[in-house]
Amino acid sequence: MRHPSLILAGLLLAAGCASAQNLNQYVIERNIPGAGKMTPEQLSQAAAKSNAVLRALGPDIQWVHSYVAGDKLYCVYNAPNEEMIRTHAQRSGFPADRISRVSAVIDPTTAH
Repeated sequence: MRHPSLILAGLLLAAGCASAQNLNQYVIERNIPGAGKMTPEQLSQAAAKSNAVLRALGPDIQWVHSYVAGDKLYCVYNAPNEEMIRTHAQRSGFPADRISRVSAVIDPTTAH
């Protein structure tokens, strides 16, 4: 018997999820003084604000996760283009100081 998640993945591929096929991955560097000292409540509020804007923009933009380091946030998003990333930043009030399209992802297994 095939694993349920494999069946679901096959159905999604067969359905031709057009939006997922047209998404690029981006890393957004946000300069936010004191970001590394934000409390869990402040981080939760920031995430809620971002999520509200994402819902309004629709399924073509997805927040994957973010890294908080010092005075910066490094956010990973999937979107069809850089303009959609900028629209999210403007509407949410978060800076997008540098937006870089991901061309490849490597990890320890890349070395074979």
